[in-house]
Amino acid sequence: MPSPSTARQIARRLSKTRPHAADLSASVAVFLIALPLSLGIALTAGAPLQAGLVAAAVGGVVGGALGGSALQVTGPAAGLTVITADLIHLYGWRTTCAITIGAGVLQLAFGCLRVARAALAVSPAIVHGMLAGIGVTLALAQAHIMLGGTPGHSPLANATALPGQLADPRPGALTASALTVGVLLAWPWLHGRLPQHRPLTRALTLLPAALVAVVLGTIVTTVSGASLPLVHLPSWHSHALPEPPDGPVLGLLAGVLTVALVASVQSLLSAVAMDKLTARRSEEQRVPRADLDRELRGLGAANMVSGALGGLPVAGVAVRSAANVAAGAMSRNSTMLHGLWVLLAAGLLVPVLELIPLAVLAALVLVVGVRMVKRTHIRAVTRHREALVYVTTTVGVVLLGVLQGIAVGGVVAVTMALHRLARTRVVHRVTDEGQHVQVHGQLTFLAVPRLSRVLGRLPEGSHVLLDLDGSFMDHAAYETLDEWQATHAAHGGSVRISANCRYPGDGGEGGAVGNRGGGGHGDGGGDGAWHGGRVGPGAHATS
Repeated sequence: MPSPSTARQIARRLSKTRPHAADLSASVAVFLIALPLSLGIALTAGAPLQAGLVAAAVGGVVGGALGGSALQVTGPAAGLTVITADLIHLYGWRTTCAITIGAGVLQLAFGCLRVARAALAVSPAIVHGMLAGIGVTLALAQAHIMLGGTPGHSPLANATALPGQLADPRPGALTASALTVGVLLAWPWLHGRLPQHRPLTRALTLLPAALVAVVLGTIVTTVSGASLPLVHLPSWHSHALPEPPDGPVLGLLAGVLTVALVASVQSLLSAVAMDKLTARRSEEQRVPRADLDRELRGLGAANMVSGALGGLPVAGVAVRSAANVAAGAMSRNSTMLHGLWVLLAAGLLVPVLELIPLAVLAALVLVVGVRMVKRTHIRAVTRHREALVYVTTTVGVVLLGVLQGIAVGGVVAVTMALHRLARTRVVHRVTDEGQHVQVHGQLTFLAVPRLSRVLGRLPEGSHVLLDLDGSFMDHAAYETLDEWQATHAAHGGSVRISANCRYPGDGGEGGAVGNRGGGGHGDGGGDGAWHGGRVGPGAHATS
């Protein structure tokens, strides 16, 4: 029989794992958002609708238990919808489930190799452009379903066919979808204007906009007697499970890599965003910062289980995670409970879910897609002069696909970085003090030809003021300046250097450019500074 002290320790540990009241209420709030979105994402991807419920349940239970971010909600994500739809179109649903398992294995390997921080090095302009491109693709496809039609197999086909669809909509589908969009847009506005002192209105403010919109759209459609396609959840006995992959090896590997990378980057960015949200809490309500490598391992395990059970690929979802934080969740119990509620709904609420019109779910996904094109992101990339990366990534995702769009955006981002690195201006002026050469920008091998031309035209024996207005000098530029300075001094010239460049020399990361050569005097840089800078007679160097 355990001692009293041991019993108290066990009781304390059990109390820590017991769901907090705030976790319980937050789990219900997240469940009410996740349920309709999971069905809508499955519908958009062309997967069995039950696959969305499986992914939401597994993401909540497995991802919540094993993930590295305590309050992050893992589940089917709109950012993976276009990728999943392409994979289903190419290989079929059961092979797509096998690809999801492979992506989970790869994510598990990423987490074990501790490369999570490296994934955050992706340019935000590429990530935002990818999400915007996916949002545009979703909106174009769902617009046809909202109007009572059928979407095509590509965003370009959907865009070209949309005018004809607008000219001949089905009134019932248009009414249900317009009502859904109206409620989604108006609910946040009404939320702040409902009186909080009445119990009924206070309870209404706790309902998420997605749930209210779907419920009202369903009720109006049912009461009006409109004949619209409805949600159909087949029997669990016929639920499709994965099968061995069947297709070209390179194509399958590309699918695994795409799902793994996109889901990982989205999850890690969402986890970092949740850390920023929870940092604003009081000391008593704060949660530990996210362990990003553990988050990748938990995400990999969730995708392996989801794929094995016939579910969609999952990722950390910022909207549901933010709702979880806003609802006051205190631990990962809220995420796990929300997955449990989804699992219970999948078994007990099938007759209710099958009353939902597909046009209502399409309207819900369309609004989600439009909101993925965020003005704050556009302003941010414009302010940092990365609008071209954002636009090319967005257009590439819409026209070519997600992986191809990311590749195009990456090429443009690297090209722009090289252009900025090579954009070094060398200005030569003659002043009363002698020759004045001013270098604006980074001194790398790309700027060496331009710099050599200017230095080569300076008169022998002249006094030169060399002003380096940059923050870095590579070895090629260092060698060029060192050799020119020695030659100029040998012909009777003098050189005065004013700079704040850093050269990664022998003693560390670098110091200010200075002079350590003989024959003159001046303030040399510290260890790692410009070593060996020779100065001719009567010359001096400053740093």
